[in-house]
Amino acid sequence: MNKAELITAIAEKAEISKKDAELSLKAFVDVTTEALTKDEKIQLVGFGTFEVSARTARTGRNPKTGESMEIPASKAPKFKAGKALKDAVNGR
Repeated sequence: MNKAELITAIAEKAEISKKDAELSLKAFVDVTTEALTKDEKIQLVGFGTFEVSARTARTGRNPKTGESMEIPASKAPKFKAGKALKDAVNGR
């Protein structure tokens, strides 16, 4: 499902216009991005949790040359599915 299909599905499910669905989706993405940028966690009970995971600096290997290289520390967004979402996906 791409963004346009998601907007259409949201509009139909919530019985709102596509324009309102698009604004709602954009607001959700913006708020989630801002919260994760501030290292905040977003918990949606039954759906899942969005959080930031810290990755430590480490030594890696260039696959092309085999040469060792330093990979700097970084942060990565992470999503952990909730029990209700896992059950729905598994048909329970």
